[in-house]
Amino acid sequence: MDLEQLGALRTPEGLAALDAAARVADGDPLTAASALRSAGVPAGLAAAALTQVELRRRAAGKFGPAAGGMFFTRPGLEQATRQVVARRRAQRLRAAGVTSLADLGCGLGADALAAAREGIRVYGVEADPLTAALAEANAQAAGLADLVTVECADATAFDVTRVEAVFCDPARRRAGTGRRIFDPNSYSPPWDFVTGLAERVPRTVLKVAPGLDHALIPPGAEAEWVSVDGDLVEATLWCGELARVPRRATVFTQGGAHHLTGSGTVEAAVGPVRRFVYDPDPAVIRAHLVAELAADLDASLADPTIAYLYADRATPTPYARCLEVTDVLAFSLKRLRALLRERRVGRVEILKRGSALEPERLRRDLRLAGDQPASLVLTRVAGAPTVLICRPAS
Repeated sequence: MDLEQLGALRTPEGLAALDAAARVADGDPLTAASALRSAGVPAGLAAAALTQVELRRRAAGKFGPAAGGMFFTRPGLEQATRQVVARRRAQRLRAAGVTSLADLGCGLGADALAAAREGIRVYGVEADPLTAALAEANAQAAGLADLVTVECADATAFDVTRVEAVFCDPARRRAGTGRRIFDPNSYSPPWDFVTGLAERVPRTVLKVAPGLDHALIPPGAEAEWVSVDGDLVEATLWCGELARVPRRATVFTQGGAHHLTGSGTVEAAVGPVRRFVYDPDPAVIRAHLVAELAADLDASLADPTIAYLYADRATPTPYARCLEVTDVLAFSLKRLRALLRERRVGRVEILKRGSALEPERLRRDLRLAGDQPASLVLTRVAGAPTVLICRPAS
């Protein structure tokens, strides 16, 4: 995708090509391209239209039905905020009284569109000309051009006194290569500018990598980790007036959003392996809220360094998966293989935390041949390598 191709796709001929591509894209790509060319669509436009249709279908998981009218690049789609996450963030901003927002590093416009749908006037700033043009096109396609203005510029030059709040999502991939950047000082804009926004704008929100070192969290900020259907997708720093609690884990499931909060500094109690084992959601673990979850479940750790929780009762929770423990073994391949054969286990799910074993290699070494399923949890108990044989908790 380049600016010329984007311009072509937005013409009446381009829109017709997109409609035609959507009708033929289910089959073989070469056949689909040939069908478009046979219908009189130029080869370059046909290729661009087919690529957009493919990206729109991939984007449906993040954006829902709205993806059908949006424009994407592969890197932009990969980095875009999921619609459910962007919507909740926008709703929280609106509930805080925000009516105007600067979106610094707006990308394809996912967060800008979500904010605009909540009635917030958004000023998007994006350094890459193509990405800025895509964000503008997406605002127009969504019917939100009156609420979203996109400027191709350096985010550090934007006058933040024009707005009531700032949202900044610094680039965490290298231009050209797409490689991830793990050092916040190498973000674009750089980390000192990003964190300095909180000192200039009382209502500042920063989207950061979920692997962010807790030591880098600005004093007084609320640090939130977000997961969607068990996948850890981002971390957000709510600064100034927007901060409510020190740490938050937000877990999106089919039942909606769930919030676990706390200080992030409490240590969970340590005890024996009990009847049920809980595997906490990654957002809970990254937010350092395992102790808070343990308190809710009347659970404890079996090793102070391993985030599996153990309890005598199975308590429904959106913050962890629960399994019933049937056997606890000091790890021995020979003993484990014999026990699974005795139980006629032929299919195993392997979970691990604190173990150096490779699940796929273990699966091969077990040489299973039965017809029963089981879950294996590879972990440590009081520092010793241990395997738990489990089944779903009723």
